[in-house]
Amino acid sequence: MHTADRKPLVIFSDLDGTLLDHQSYAFGPAQDALAAATDSGVPVILASSKTAAEIAPLRFELGLDGWPAIVENGAGLLSGVGSDEYNITQTKNTGARHEVLRRLESLPHELRGRFAGFAEWGTEGIARRTGLSMAEAERANARAFSEPGEFSGDDSDLARFVAALAERGVQAQRGGRFVALSLGADKAERMREVLVRIGVPSRAETYVLALGDGENDIAMLEFADLGVVIANPAHAPLPRFAAERAGRILRTRSLGPVGWNACVLAVLRVKAPRQNT
Repeated sequence: MHTADRKPLVIFSDLDGTLLDHQSYAFGPAQDALAAATDSGVPVILASSKTAAEIAPLRFELGLDGWPAIVENGAGLLSGVGSDEYNITQTKNTGARHEVLRRLESLPHELRGRFAGFAEWGTEGIARRTGLSMAEAERANARAFSEPGEFSGDDSDLARFVAALAERGVQAQRGGRFVALSLGADKAERMREVLVRIGVPSRAETYVLALGDGENDIAMLEFADLGVVIANPAHAPLPRFAAERAGRILRTRSLGPVGWNACVLAVLRVKAPRQNT
């Protein structure tokens, strides 16, 4: 983790299976690193498939509500508290999600029948499958842009499902828990916008650390100067990256917030003292 330059540090992080424990959604083991980032003035930008309704209270609990957050895999951006621009107002219009569902229904019956999502499950079904409370499940279903769900079938079936959706302009991204359907966006697209919004120097003059565990984090990890794949045995590991040979992408052995905490502290030890020099 050689980061000896004096570029300001910005951290982008996935939530489920990364900063949050995959099973319990707890973030306790990451509190030391969260506090160290706050004390050093280092932005920690949440980037998740979760909705704005889910991320807003969680971001407050984490002490990160002064920073924007990337929601629904990059389809929306929740501005920081006190910002003049509250960009997430667009998520009150759920038209994009409705369009995703409409195109999903146009799939051949064999493929359509293999996918069951949040709209079909409703609040009770989401709570049952995720372990969320009813209130949390309701926030998880408050989607504007995307439709998460489970796909039943082998890899060949999934490949045909993804291809059929792509023909209809729908992107399928597998996260740590669900397959999420959207009209096309990824976390890396929003990362560029966030860097401008928080007033950091140009991308070339900023050191970006990104942490994630799922396929929907790949673009984010590859965008970063250092990407960290957090171990999550709940799903198959991400394929090897070419950037791993150059040390630009690393993998943890520790799971979830334990691995997150160790990696963020290691980078902060090098970068944070230089933030204000």
